[in-house]
Amino acid sequence: MNESETRALVESRLALIPDFPEPGVLFRDLTPVFADGAAFHALAEALTAPFAGRFDVLAGVEARGFLLAAAASVAAGVGVLPIRKAGKLPRAVLREEYSLEYGTAALEVHEGELPPGTRVLIVDDVLATGGTVAAAARLVERAGWHVAGVSVAIELAELHGRDALPAGLEAYSLLSY
Repeated sequence: MNESETRALVESRLALIPDFPEPGVLFRDLTPVFADGAAFHALAEALTAPFAGRFDVLAGVEARGFLLAAAASVAAGVGVLPIRKAGKLPRAVLREEYSLEYGTAALEVHEGELPPGTRVLIVDDVLATGGTVAAAARLVERAGWHVAGVSVAIELAELHGRDALPAGLEAYSLLSY
């Protein structure tokens, strides 16, 4: 399936929820895409296609990024690295804190989970303001791995999330609004 066909299929399965999580926001819900085998498979393949041959493992950002990275990793024949919210991993971790609209949050990975220099493609559901994805990229680099790029299902372009990403980091989004 080509990219425009994948885009049309995925977009046709999105559920549009007005005024969620707050008035004035149109939430694009990917869960119907996850429930549709053909759409989910096409999305998983689309997320890795622009980076073919340039990554060794996919990193999924908690929580919906886990679903996407796991599906895409199976399609690509590579492993998956979970990037978790703070306090969820049982072994020694590296932590990266980042700012939210009201406060801070942190992401973690297990120390030494991958060999140094491993090429990591970061996968998430949405690129909005860019804070979470930028923190994930900093965390991957601090761990001694290389960020091969960022791939998301949906980008909310009006929020300028790409501006928050490290300079020169390649980012791909299947859908942009």
